[in-house]
Amino acid sequence: MSALPAPAWPTIVLAAVLLGDAIISVRPVRFVRECVEGVGFPISEWGWVLVYVKLLAVGGLLVGLWQPGIGAAATVGVIAYFLAAAAAHVRARVLGVTFWVNCLGMLVASAAVLVYSFVL
Repeated sequence: MSALPAPAWPTIVLAAVLLGDAIISVRPVRFVRECVEGVGFPISEWGWVLVYVKLLAVGGLLVGLWQPGIGAAATVGVIAYFLAAAAAHVRARVLGVTFWVNCLGMLVASAAVLVYSFVL
């Protein structure tokens, strides 16, 4: 396993996507609001937590471009986040398009970044 991402571009792309996700979570667009509320997460009370978690992940991914181990740890954290989101969707039986495309799509993308940039 590499301490720094090689190549770095998948990590940068993941950080950009998560930044976009954090931005649209500030004032959640309809599909984000429906997704979060569908799993029983009270977005009106705790929605800010999702924004901070995503921004911390972005920061970790970017710092990890220069600091050994930080990027890999941040990527594992992103994977854990989307595993928890997937489990919440399955438990709540909210298995529509948003689950398959957004939740599982980001889980697969994050795992691919870990393997491609840090393991291979």
